[in-house]
This record gives sequence, C-alpha cells and structure tokens, in this order.
Amino acid sequence: MSASAVFILDVKGRPLISRNYKGDVAMSEIEHFMPLLMQREEEGALAPLLSHGQVHFLWIKHSNLYLVATTLKNANASLVYSFLYKTVEVFSEYFKELEEESIRDNFVIVYELLDELMDFGFPQTTDSKILQEYITQQGNKLETGKSRVPPTVTNAVSWRSEGIKYKKNEVFIDVIESVNLLVNANGSVLLSEIVGTIKLKVFLSGMPELRLGLNDRVLFELTGRSKNKSVELEDVKFHQCVRLSRFDNDRTISFIPPDGDFELMSYRLSTQVKPLIWIESVIEKFSHSRVEIMVKAKGQFKKQSVANGVEISVPVPSDADSPRFKTSVGSAKYVPEKNIVIWSIKSFPGGKEYLMRAHFGLPSVEKEEEEGRPPIGVKFEIPYFTVSGIQVRYMKIIEKSGYQALPWVRYITQSGDYQLRTS
Repeated sequence: MSASAVFILDVKGRPLISRNYKGDVAMSEIEHFMPLLMQREEEGALAPLLSHGQVHFLWIKHSNLYLVATTLKNANASLVYSFLYKTVEVFSEYFKELEEESIRDNFVIVYELLDELMDFGFPQTTDSKILQEYITQQGNKLETGKSRVPPTVTNAVSWRSEGIKYKKNEVFIDVIESVNLLVNANGSVLLSEIVGTIKLKVFLSGMPELRLGLNDRVLFELTGRSKNKSVELEDVKFHQCVRLSRFDNDRTISFIPPDGDFELMSYRLSTQVKPLIWIESVIEKFSHSRVEIMVKAKGQFKKQSVANGVEISVPVPSDADSPRFKTSVGSAKYVPEKNIVIWSIKSFPGGKEYLMRAHFGLPSVEKEEEEGRPPIGVKFEIPYFTVSGIQVRYMKIIEKSGYQALPWVRYITQSGDYQLRTS
C-alpha cells in the first residue's frame, strides 16, 4: 500500500493544492496535520511521521512549503518519502525555485504533473526529462491527434526516449570526490571520509548499453587480481538505470543511460585521509589593545598537482577592528558580519607553504570571558586527482548500429566539510 493522497501546504498549513489518488482517506483529514505538528514541536518530539487515528501523515518541508502524503496502515514509508523528494526535484526542474509563489503561478502544470507522477497511489513516471516531452511549460493539455504520449512512458527504459541521434557520439565522465575532515587543536584527525560521485554527460545515438569498469576491490578479489591497486567502495547508490542484479552477481556496472546529464552513482570511503591542505595558526594579544594572527598553509599533496580557488576562513574576535594584512601569496579580506578573515589563493601547488599575517585593533577593555574559537575552514578544488585512488579502467559502449564513440574521463577532488580546530 502506498500514498492515498498528496497535499502541498503553505507555511501555515493551508492546502495550496492536493491530489486524491485512492479515495480511501477523507481529504478533510489534512486539517489535523498542522495542530499535530505544532504540538510535537512544542514537546520537542518532532518526527517525519505523524498519526491521527488510523491515518498517517508522512511529510517533508521544502522552502516555505510542506509536502504531505496521507496513508492508512502498512504503507511503504520509504517509497512515499522517496516519492516526495522526487516530486520536489521534478517541480524544481520545472519552476527553477519551488516555493509557494511558483505553485500558485503554475496550478495547471502542477495538477498535470501530480497526475503523471503517481497512479492510484503508486509512483509512475518520475523522470523530469521524459515528463517535459509531453507536459510543457505552457501547461498545454495533451490533445488527441496532435500529440501522443511518448513510448518511453510505456517502455521498460522509462528514463530514455527512442530515436535519439547525434553526429558525434561522446560520453563525458566526471569522478568527483569531496573530502570531509575534522582536525582537533593538537593535530589529531577526529573525522575523515571521502564522499564520491560519478556524473555522466551522454551524447549517444540510439539505445546504447554502457559498461563501466572501476578498480573496485571486491571485483579484483573475485577475478584474482587482489594485488592490483584497488578501492573498497561503501554505501554505493546507483541511478535507476543500472542493472542491480548484474552488479550483485559480478560487480559489473551495466546500464542504458538517460540522455544528457545525470548522476550514475555515489559512494563513500571512511578512510584515514592525510589532510591535503594543512593549517597552523598562532594568535598573539598585545596589552589588550591589538591582536596578531599568523596562519601557515601547506599543500600536502603531490607536487605535480595544483589546488585551485583555495579559500581559508580564519575566525577573529567579534570586537576586532582596523584590519591590516600581509600575505606571501593571494589576498586577504575581512568579513566583519561573519567575524572571519578569508585568505584567497587562486593557485596552490602541492608541497608549497604560504603565510598570512593579520593585525587587528581590540577595545582597551578585555572581555571577561575568552571566546571559544570556531575552527578554520578550507575550500579548494584539485583537478586531475582523486584522493581515494579510484580509476575508470574502461567504458564499453555497445549499440546495434555499431558506431564508434569516445569516452572522456575527468577527475576532481574538492573540499567537503573541511575544518581544523585551533583551540
């Protein structure tokens, strides 16, 4: 059993639009949602599922809207939440910003989309590229004879249309890894993980089948290549186009891709990462009238690699004024509303070490309590490099017409939540 009805409410809980899919739950039940939500909020027991008698409200909040599905017992909750988030994604692609105003301005299209997204309480066509083929931004209804529902909707491959043609057949593969890191004041790494995504941009004719080969440790062990350099992928999540049974059997990533941009897969590695950019900072206060902050940044990655767009955010006392800076490279800027100095370095080669000194005036009366210093944050992007060592070994493209296609691979490592505590 899935959703009985779906409601979109404004921030005060008033229904903007609703769609009754099964008729087994009274539409008036939604009146109980907001009082239940406020009561739970006051009790400090807020939950994503609220109940009133036999009716359950499964809800998410997006911008100034609540999306609520009503169900009776034994509903597949994970399916309903997945549908609500997919609905947000589809509406956002149609209206750029999903908020109360965009719902009010696009009632006709919203109703048409709600009809196509779900049928009798079960998700149906949820791919916005396919929906856009027959539900246009002008909100035109389908007219018999003039247009027809694309075969994709009734096709087993619901994410790709037939008859796609390109003069030049190409696939662009981006392997993007974000490094999450938390280092404490004595230099010990408290948290370290890599979150990776593989994104594709597909310009291929027909209905091609693609096979992607990675240096996946489980695959290498299955095929007796355990001595080769490999990566142990955790929490792997795939786009719906990937044949999961093939992956489960022999770790082959086989799929018929959507056209254009999409995220093929994501993964996580909870591995001990050596901090790629290491930061040390020293604060000196002089007779409570001025403060000097010295920050040293070191690139701890290969010398042939370069980090681009480096931004180091250094916290400063909230009562500091009269900033003066000296940097060995890049530029520093005081952002008083955030109580930070941002040191920007366009290009930071591996193995290099740079310094920044900041001088601030302080009020003559020292604060009674020492402020707890927030951590230093670092942003960066290193092209042509992955910190995990993941590699695309091959991309096979099989299509019945037998055309030749070029796969292009790009690797990028960037900062995720990257923080170093200083006190």
